[in-house]
Amino acid sequence: MFSYLAHRRDCYAKQQERRERIEKLPTVYHTPLTASDKDILAKPIGEIVSSVQAGSLKPTDILVAYGKAALKAHAATNCLTEIMITEGEASAEACNRAGPLAGMPVSLKDEISVAGFDACIGYSAWVGIKQKDAALVKLLRDAGAVPYVKTNVPITMLSFECANDVFGPTTNPHNKDYVPGGSSGGEAALIAFGGSRVGVGSDGAGSVRLPSHYSGLYTIKASSFRFLKSGNAQTSVPGEQGVAVSFSPMARTLDDLETFWRAVMSMKPWEYDHSVLPIPWREVDLASQKGIRWGVMWDDGVVAPFPACHRALHTVVKTLEAHGHQVVPIAPPSPAEGLKLASQLLMADGAKRCTTPIRTGETNDPAMTEALAMFRAPRLYKKLYSWYLRHIKRDPLYADLIEAWSEKTMPEYLALVAQRETYRDRWFEYMNEQGLDFIVTVPNSLPAIPHGGMKEGWKACGYTFLWNLLDYSAGVLPVTHVDRARDALGSFQAKNAIEAGQYRMYDADKMHGLPVGVQVVGRKLQEEKVLAGLKLLERLLQEDGKAYVPLSIA
Repeated sequence: MFSYLAHRRDCYAKQQERRERIEKLPTVYHTPLTASDKDILAKPIGEIVSSVQAGSLKPTDILVAYGKAALKAHAATNCLTEIMITEGEASAEACNRAGPLAGMPVSLKDEISVAGFDACIGYSAWVGIKQKDAALVKLLRDAGAVPYVKTNVPITMLSFECANDVFGPTTNPHNKDYVPGGSSGGEAALIAFGGSRVGVGSDGAGSVRLPSHYSGLYTIKASSFRFLKSGNAQTSVPGEQGVAVSFSPMARTLDDLETFWRAVMSMKPWEYDHSVLPIPWREVDLASQKGIRWGVMWDDGVVAPFPACHRALHTVVKTLEAHGHQVVPIAPPSPAEGLKLASQLLMADGAKRCTTPIRTGETNDPAMTEALAMFRAPRLYKKLYSWYLRHIKRDPLYADLIEAWSEKTMPEYLALVAQRETYRDRWFEYMNEQGLDFIVTVPNSLPAIPHGGMKEGWKACGYTFLWNLLDYSAGVLPVTHVDRARDALGSFQAKNAIEAGQYRMYDADKMHGLPVGVQVVGRKLQEEKVLAGLKLLERLLQEDGKAYVPLSIA
């Protein structure tokens, strides 16, 4: 009873604090966007920075434009958690006007620690625990950037949805009945709506790539130890190293993504964060290279892409082939095996750490509710259920997963780490044997899912989770939108229970207009090469009249 009352009290207090921070902002932030504001919002990051450096644009004017846009985005999608605009005004006045991000407002996932603000990540028990600046925030300030808002996440941050009791659910700006993705979902909604040009999220199983796919953004998931992560005090699975989480930027345009990456690397992030490898930005020019070889993963062996996602991938493949690129279908080391291994490593503790802060009566995420039920079920029950799935339902893939989901002992965990390294060796050899520069595939079998959809979809994350397990660099770019006529699903026979769950959510008519992206994967620590691959693909699509049209800024 006392835990529940404390939960309700802290949720109310935090929502009231957010509401008051918005209401107490200067009047200018509550007025409509002016022509000058819209002009600022339309400028790419590079142009904004150059204008500030030249003295032709004031950082405070930039903050006003983005502050207004962020509040509009929040009113439409409920994407914001911490409102730091008042403090941002002082930062904008005093910002480094010679820095590589001079005057540029940057949004941050709620997880990222900013001095004087919470990072409760949706847990009511963590409301009111003020933070210090993380290494990333220190670097951004020194680069001239202005942190101004933080954005919503799902409780536990282990879901592709974006809801919690503290802040409520965030909606997809393209369609309020669908999610913006997770766990960096608030960030995706804000950027897609136009309330930010660039923000930073984190990715442990697809948490910047799925929101980018669902919401129509650009991102590159860094390999571990390439981007800053130290100093973020609050996380849902502290100490987890089986599948490393990497922090990475998300942006409205590919040009903005590149500008931000270059700016951060120019600041020598390894001097701010002990975990960052001292690797300066490396130039990659694919335009002058011959024989670029693309491998296509049409199906991960668990869930085949549904029509809208298959069409986006098919469009990219045909575009590459039409421009003379080598594109080959691949049959890599079992992605299904990777999904099984990654899921065991990520939740080797039986999901105890991520659920410990949850109070009595606090709403858990649909994905975690389902996962916990399976992880906590007696092993004998899982053995019997697995036998039933394998021999009666003829679903060996799902049976293998069910049987493996359990809390691990230390010897079991170490054995999994050893299996991970062997699995990485197999992929390394395969990539070399095939001579692959990139792998292109879907980010997920579905476009954005409806609210509550992770009850079915939590098992279908292999298209992104695989690259976290391998620690490969992986990017997403938007390609098209769901079309109710072109993407309708005909007769369908699911090959396993996971695919059947995805099938129940696919509805091209209701999903009409939702963004659809494609994923480009490089090897470990090849962020610059993946960016070059994304740029090449976008240029070819534009040349063929297939440029992606983003959501209009209101």
